[in-house]
Amino acid sequence: MTEPSPRPKYIYKIVPASDPPPALLPEKLPVSALDDRDDFIHMSTSHQILGTLQSFFSSEIHIWILRVPYERVAEFTKWENAVGLQPDEKGGCWDVEGNAGYFPHIHGNGMKLGSAEVERVRKWERGEEWSAKSWPFDEDAPSV
Repeated sequence: MTEPSPRPKYIYKIVPASDPPPALLPEKLPVSALDDRDDFIHMSTSHQILGTLQSFFSSEIHIWILRVPYERVAEFTKWENAVGLQPDEKGGCWDVEGNAGYFPHIHGNGMKLGSAEVERVRKWERGEEWSAKSWPFDEDAPSV
């Protein structure tokens, strides 16, 4: 699929609390096991991120979230639909019915996500559940 219109300003990478990014980001962060298996970097828009957190990070007390200006990775991003694929299948997703739209996946670029791509890193605390109320950035808050 072609990218959505309008283009998102940011896309996001979730990093578990157990694997915090270094204070000074390197040129290339390590690739997660899931990204390595699927051969692309899983990303979410702000509209999709709460579903991703509730499906894959529900037991986490906090996570790290990498905010990536879409313009920095647009040429390597494919918008893909995972309808019918379960989360444990290659390329699978929590949104097996396609209600959240197409997801941004970074292909190529040497599976690189690092200091040149990431604009900001923030810790996001869960609270009782994942909620937009605790969103760690001043704009582009998640919506349901």
